[in-house]
Amino acid sequence: MDKLKLFVKASRFYVIPVMLVPVVLGALAAFVWDGEFHPMLLVITVVGAACAHLFSNMINDIWDYKNGVDVEASEEGLVTTNSGMLSDGVMPMRTFAVWTWVLLFIAVLSGVLLSVLSGWWVMAFVVSGGLIAYFYVAPPLKYGYRGKGYSEIAILLAFGVLPIAGSYYVQTGHFDYRAILLSLPVGILTTLLLFNHHFLHWQADKATGKNTLVVVWGEERALRFSRMLMFLAYGTVVLCVILGILPVYGLLSLITIIPIYQVYGRLKSTNPSQAYMPLMDASLKASMSCGIVMIIALVIQGNL
Repeated sequence: MDKLKLFVKASRFYVIPVMLVPVVLGALAAFVWDGEFHPMLLVITVVGAACAHLFSNMINDIWDYKNGVDVEASEEGLVTTNSGMLSDGVMPMRTFAVWTWVLLFIAVLSGVLLSVLSGWWVMAFVVSGGLIAYFYVAPPLKYGYRGKGYSEIAILLAFGVLPIAGSYYVQTGHFDYRAILLSLPVGILTTLLLFNHHFLHWQADKATGKNTLVVVWGEERALRFSRMLMFLAYGTVVLCVILGILPVYGLLSLITIIPIYQVYGRLKSTNPSQAYMPLMDASLKASMSCGIVMIIALVIQGNL
């Protein structure tokens, strides 16, 4: 049980719904639009996507620790979003790395199995997701450190387009542009979540050369962009309803904007690190609750 608890903390397992919600959305879209639903394929997809997500969390911890970002944040007394396993000396790097690569192995194995069962295009999703996860902070690319918006695009792909379009493809064996559009609300909200977490330790990022958009733009401009992402995400919900991708009662997901909108209203143009914790919490809840309402809307539509 102690090892299990360590793994849960090291992998930040509590955020796994961020990946599972889009996978389920993709499978439901296949059922509603094409009448296709294969439970075993969904189970394998969930396992593979979950392991890929946890791998992403842990490989980011490894490279942030090696690059000194986590240590700098701790020394400055800033709020950190890493697991603390490496920066606090709780777990040896060797053990942490073994768990990390085991997760990648399971994710790739799941992808190979799905490729055999559904089509070799699945491997394109697997390889794309793996490269996005690894080179986010790993050399030589380290695109998450460049402050050019690459990381935001990558998150939109990794937590929106790839899991939803990939899950849809696994179920049906073909692509559909509607799956891309369906991925936008959840994908943008997850991008917002990852963007907002940079506010917690952007000073440490700056000190160690991690040039996120918050570092490059400054806190005030980045906060304006953050609000824009929120409105853009919910605007794509309306777009999906207009285009018939979601049923009209999918508009109920717009209600989930209220808590995060209220948090933005309490923030100033510049804020201490701890002031962004409520925004992080509201961002996570918005991503989850909006996705869940979309899932419920598709379930109802598929059974009418």
